[in-house]
Amino acid sequence: MKNFHFTVLLLVLLAACTQGKPDYYVCAYVWPSCHDDSLAHAWIWPQGEGEWEVIKQGNPRFEGHYQPRRPLLGYGMDDDPEVVEQWIQLALSHGVNTFIYDWYWYTDPNGYHGPFLEDALDKGFLGAPSNRKMNFYLMYANHDVKYNYWNPHKWGDNTDLLFNPRVGMEDWKKIVDRVITQYFHLPNYVKIDGCPVFAMFNADIFKQGFSTEEEAAEAMAYFRDQVKKAGFPGLHLQLTPGGGSDPSPSRQEHMKDNIRLLGINSIAFYNMGGFNCDYIIHNENAIRMRNNTDAAYDIPLFPTVSIGWDDSPRFPAKGAQHVTRFHNTPEVFGSYLETAKAYADAHPDQPRFVMINAWNEWVEGSCLLPDRLNGYGYLEQVKRIFGE
Repeated sequence: MKNFHFTVLLLVLLAACTQGKPDYYVCAYVWPSCHDDSLAHAWIWPQGEGEWEVIKQGNPRFEGHYQPRRPLLGYGMDDDPEVVEQWIQLALSHGVNTFIYDWYWYTDPNGYHGPFLEDALDKGFLGAPSNRKMNFYLMYANHDVKYNYWNPHKWGDNTDLLFNPRVGMEDWKKIVDRVITQYFHLPNYVKIDGCPVFAMFNADIFKQGFSTEEEAAEAMAYFRDQVKKAGFPGLHLQLTPGGGSDPSPSRQEHMKDNIRLLGINSIAFYNMGGFNCDYIIHNENAIRMRNNTDAAYDIPLFPTVSIGWDDSPRFPAKGAQHVTRFHNTPEVFGSYLETAKAYADAHPDQPRFVMINAWNEWVEGSCLLPDRLNGYGYLEQVKRIFGE
């Protein structure tokens, strides 16, 4: 065991010597849904192509509605190293240097406890020849999944819980061992002050897996202790809620309690929040919420820019009022990405992270990958602002 820890520490030191930190961590979230995962095949997407099955069935809800969305590079599987190699080359040549992979651990109705959609990372990204050139880290997406959430065509109106993300200590120990052993030691896994970054979607759902808040705190303390035993100075726990919102006094106190209880080190929203059908108003709402959130807490907040919002393929009843449809162009996206960069520059006491939703959220209408409507327009804006 001592030799193992020494080897891990040596890898960390070598990584620090050979890989310089980028001026900016330009991060894009990766939703790893487009491959034939066994659990997903059994419950959600039986045709063998993952969520492409639903994306291809997107239908227009109003005149001019861009559905279905069509990828310019084809319907590639995200567990295919050749596909992800193309992603890496495309990302790095346009200024995106960090992928944040959504990572799951679920219990299904048959009693399965374990990872979900992991092959996109293990086989696709880590199997790509140039993966070491690309930074990455995990976002533990611990949210509920109802039967019809990811495929309404299969499950119709069934809103019962399909996948449960709540874990007790037994599963949590397995998760901790898995992420430390498989990912944290890799030289391109993102670390802040030497501490591996582990993002988590929902702090409240994490706490619900344990009998008391004190037990939840002990579980997170166990994680930090295991990270130190593996040779790292500590863990950087990042909270990544679904979308920004103006923090009310009660919400602020609740968030502060979670920050203290779990030792949360930073916040970075998955979506920027403040939705409006007009993309300009959406961004202005998000900037206000970002500034209010930054003022409310004494931990770093990293700015997020979403490309837009359209999850209508998942929800047959949604219409024009639920879709970004005004001013959502690459050029407007670029102007707000500049604002996020300026925010990062205005906070010199924290690492310069800029988050983009998303690399490939086709089914939510927020995607940097080129499509048949905008081509490479969104990627070109990232390149204009951050360079290669």
